[in-house]
Amino acid sequence: MSDESQELGITESKSHKPGEWYAEVVQKANLADYAPMGGFIVTKPRGYALWEGIQDALDGWFKETGVDNVYFPLFIPESFLEREKDVVEGFDPEVAWVTQGGHEELEERLAVRPTSESIIAPFMADWVRSHRDLPLRLNQWCSVVRWEATETKPFFRTKEFMWQEGHTAHASDEGAWDEVWTRLGQYEDLYEDVLAIPVLRGKKPEHDKFPGADTTTTVEALMPDGKSVQGGTSHNLGQSFAEAFDITFADEDEEERTAYTTSWGVSWRAIGALIMTHSDDQGLVLPPTIAPTQVAIVPIWQEDTKEDVLEYSENIADELEDAGFRVELDDRDERNPGFKFNEHELNGVPLRLEIGPYEVEDEEVTMVHRPDNEESVEDRDEIVESVDEHLDEIYDKLYETAEENLEENIREAHSPEEILGTIGKHGGYVKTPWCGDEACEEAIKEKIAAEIVMQPLEDVGGHSSGEVPEPEHDECGVCGDPADEIAYFAKSY
Repeated sequence: MSDESQELGITESKSHKPGEWYAEVVQKANLADYAPMGGFIVTKPRGYALWEGIQDALDGWFKETGVDNVYFPLFIPESFLEREKDVVEGFDPEVAWVTQGGHEELEERLAVRPTSESIIAPFMADWVRSHRDLPLRLNQWCSVVRWEATETKPFFRTKEFMWQEGHTAHASDEGAWDEVWTRLGQYEDLYEDVLAIPVLRGKKPEHDKFPGADTTTTVEALMPDGKSVQGGTSHNLGQSFAEAFDITFADEDEEERTAYTTSWGVSWRAIGALIMTHSDDQGLVLPPTIAPTQVAIVPIWQEDTKEDVLEYSENIADELEDAGFRVELDDRDERNPGFKFNEHELNGVPLRLEIGPYEVEDEEVTMVHRPDNEESVEDRDEIVESVDEHLDEIYDKLYETAEENLEENIREAHSPEEILGTIGKHGGYVKTPWCGDEACEEAIKEKIAAEIVMQPLEDVGGHSSGEVPEPEHDECGVCGDPADEIAYFAKSY
C-alpha cells in the first residue's frame, strides 16, 4: 500500500473499536483537531460547514415561528446565577469561574456561560411589561463551557461546545407547552429530514430534567454501537425562572401576572451523531442535505483526450452549480483518479461523477453512490434531473439503514437480570415498566453504566405529544414495586 493510500485510509474498525475509529474519521476527514488544552477541539472548515448547515436549517425554522436572534455576554455574575438556586446546584461542578481581569481581582466572580437562563431572564423581565409583549421568543447562537468533560470526544463531549439556546416567555401555561412541542418537533425534523437519523421523542425522568424545569423533553437517537445520543432538549420551565427574576406582565384586565417560560437547545453533538450513524470503515458518509460538497466530478483523461474531457466536465459542473447543487470539479493534475476517488470517499461526498472519453463520446455520465458504491450510467441531457434523483436515493438509503438499526434495537425486559443481560449483549434501548424511584436507575447504572435516557411522551400540560403505551406488566422491571410508567434504559454518549 502506498504512503498516500495509507494517509487517506481508515485503519480502525467501526464495529470493533468504535471510539478509535470515530477519532480517526474526524481527523482524517478534516473535521476537527485537538486543542493544546485538554478537553477542547479546533473545528476545521469542513467541520464548521456541517455546523453551518445545521444552523441554516434551524435558524430558518425558528424565524418562521416568531423567534428573534440576540446575543448575551459570555460572562454571568455569580449573583445572577444564585437567583435561581436549582441552576446553581445543577451546574456548580461544571462552571468555570473568572476571578481576575488584567491585574485586578474582580469584586464578584463571573461564571463562563454554562447556559444563559440566569442572564437572559433579568432582561426579559425588563422587556416584558404587558400581555402585548408576549410571547417573547429569543435565541442565541453561541458557545458554552462546562468543565465536566475529562475525556474529549470531538463534537460529542468537550469542555466548550457550540449550540443554540432559545428562551421564551408566555402569558399562559398552554402557550408555553405549545412552544415546547414546536421546538421539539423542529429538532425531530432536523434529525429526520436533514441528518437522515430517525429519533424517539420522550421526556427525561424527574431526577434528570434541566435544573429548575417543570419538564424536560428530548429527542434521542440510537447509534450503531448501541448507545443513545440526546439529540436536543426542549424544557418547560413553568414559572420558576419567572418568579426568581420577576418576569411579570399586566394582563388585559391590568392585573399583574407571572409569565411562563421555556428554553430549548441543540448542540454540535448533532454532528457527532451524524458521523457515528452513517460513516463506515472507508471514512465519512454524509447525507446530501448537509454535505458541504454534494457532487464531486472526477475527469479521467489521457493526454490526447484531456481537452475534450475537461470541457465536457466543466460544462456539467456549471450546469449543476446553476441548478443549485454544491459541486467540486476535481481537475487536479498532480493526483490520479484512484487517489481522488479515495479522497472524496473519505470526505463523505454523497455522489461522484466519473467522466472519461467514453462518457464524452456517448454523451453520458457514470454516477457512483458513496454509501454503497452503487454505479449507474445516465444521459448527459438529463444531468440535473438525474443528480437530483440520485441524491434523493442516497438520502433514503442512509435513513432506511438508520431506521432499521433503531427498530431492531428496542427490546423489552421485566427483571434486573433481563435488563442487564439485554443491554450487555445487544446494547440499544431496553423498555421496562418503572416505579419512578431513582434508586432503581442507580441499581442498573452501577452495574452496567446504563441509565434512563427517556420516557415515552404522555399527555402533559394538557397537550398530547404522542401515545404512551401502557406497561404490559404493572411491576417495576427493577424492584418489582407497582409501576405505571415506562422507562427506556440505554448506555449513552
